[in-house]
Amino acid sequence: MSDAERPAAIRRRVTRLVDGRLTTTGGEAPSHVMREHESAGDLTSHPNASEGAPVATIEAVGAREILDSRGNPTVEVEVALDDGTIARAAVPSGASTGAFEAVERRDGDKGRYLGKGVQDAVAAVMDEIAPELIGFEASEQRLVDQALIELDGTPNKGKLGANAILGVSLAVAKAAADSADLPLFRYVGGPNAHVLPVPMMNILNGGSHADSNVDIQEFMIAPIGPSTYREALRTGVEVYHSLKSVLKAQGLSTGLGDEGGFAPNLPSNRAALDLILSAIEKAGFKPGEDVCLALDVAATEFFKDGAYQFEGKAMSGDEMISFYEKLVADYPLVSIEDPLSEDEWADWAKLMNVVGDKVQIVGDDLFVTNPTRLAQGIAGKNANALLVKLNQIGTLTETLDAVTMAQRAGFMTMTSHRSGETEDVTIADLSVATNAGQIKTGAPARGERINKYNQLLRIEEELDDAAVYAGASAFPRWKR
Repeated sequence: MSDAERPAAIRRRVTRLVDGRLTTTGGEAPSHVMREHESAGDLTSHPNASEGAPVATIEAVGAREILDSRGNPTVEVEVALDDGTIARAAVPSGASTGAFEAVERRDGDKGRYLGKGVQDAVAAVMDEIAPELIGFEASEQRLVDQALIELDGTPNKGKLGANAILGVSLAVAKAAADSADLPLFRYVGGPNAHVLPVPMMNILNGGSHADSNVDIQEFMIAPIGPSTYREALRTGVEVYHSLKSVLKAQGLSTGLGDEGGFAPNLPSNRAALDLILSAIEKAGFKPGEDVCLALDVAATEFFKDGAYQFEGKAMSGDEMISFYEKLVADYPLVSIEDPLSEDEWADWAKLMNVVGDKVQIVGDDLFVTNPTRLAQGIAGKNANALLVKLNQIGTLTETLDAVTMAQRAGFMTMTSHRSGETEDVTIADLSVATNAGQIKTGAPARGERINKYNQLLRIEEELDDAAVYAGASAFPRWKR
């Protein structure tokens, strides 16, 4: 294809996105963006670029409505650059969402997708966002994201919708990486990105992720013993299949929840942990040495009228703390996520005083990947780890800022999927880019989960001898 033909070809491709509409209005970047800070938008200082090399600019932005793994609509965005690069990003959606998350934009038309359509968010990309971004250098990620934030103008991205904004933010980053001929993890993370995360596999689902009587939302395994990511993945897969046989032997359901884990009815939450320990041993591994356990309690989901409706009882914060203290003493637990409700800051601090030196306490709904709430949690010693979800805050830049803040404070970070996932594998690259050390993206089942694990295999292969598997070092508080 000749240089003269390329722009027209790009336009033809992106034009097909939504009803043949395309926004390619020319012009400079908006004046309200502070262009004197251009260097801040360069995530990697262009490790692959030579001085004076031409920089690709955004030429076209399009969007479409697609389906996520739960059959609900979500937003997919494509960005075309003037050098012929085209990149795509799709946005996930959560089942249990924190009250302080950035807002998804849904149509609300009950006659279409039961009100969950995203045509308004797609229109926001095409009609409001696209004209503002034409002419931006794709490498100016911070400037692009700041323009998106200012264009929305609300504290929770409620005008344009976080699903519209995030799709554009990620598509721009992917396009810039492709234009620079760099894998996304290297473009975002620079030359020091080399740590492969522990795959935190949610192999037994409860709570909002399953139609069962189990309160805790996720029972995860953490293969800390292997020396490589590839071997860790194999370990997790073998335990997963072993759990299926253990469940079958006890006459329990092997139906799957939203994230690919099994979802049986059980007499208690401890029963779930006991089943997983049996599966680890049946697979030939040692609990606490080869494979540890982790929980996402999602306690906000069952916090009603000032009490936790847990295992058939109304429990106080102090009673929940006592419950966790006993669990940590009895099981090889390395991580507990959202053990308490998102607004119970004082109880989080109490829990940290009781078990914070023994186990990772992860803030998900507590922090919602938001630097402001994270700063409060760091100052108050309310947790010691951050769950990282791109769509909670809505731009790549803000996500990276939260990760940087957490890591500088000595927090561990865990990159996370959502229950409504897509074929997009960005979080796999992000986990390596930030040297997070931990990733959770469901059970080793269902394509929208497996594709992230497979992407990490490819990254490990590309890094070759430079790759380091986080293993037990991802959980410095765990004592074997």
